[in-house]
Amino acid sequence: MGKGFNGFGGGGFNMQQMMRQAQKMQEQMAKAQEELAELSVTGSAGGGMVEITLSGKRDVEAVSIKPEAVDPDDIEMLEDLIAAAFGDALAKVAEEEKRLMPYGAQGLM
Repeated sequence: MGKGFNGFGGGGFNMQQMMRQAQKMQEQMAKAQEELAELSVTGSAGGGMVEITLSGKRDVEAVSIKPEAVDPDDIEMLEDLIAAAFGDALAKVAEEEKRLMPYGAQGLM
């Protein structure tokens, strides 16, 4: 029966090395989560007429709407600008999350 422990072959399976890699990944994730918690990004729309600032945890920190974006006869345009600014901010958080988080761990927060 020339196979080693659990049929993995002689020396091909190193539990200690696997545990070290898992611990390293946990440390990287913890560091990335700390950085994301401190992150603040601003998305904008309409040439900066509407800005929304989100934390790395996707909490809304601030909303800024310039007076010229407010047209009582066209509320739909303002709604579209808010949605676009929010989407822009979310995309920026996702970009940072992708940059900071170990491969495959995005979206787990």
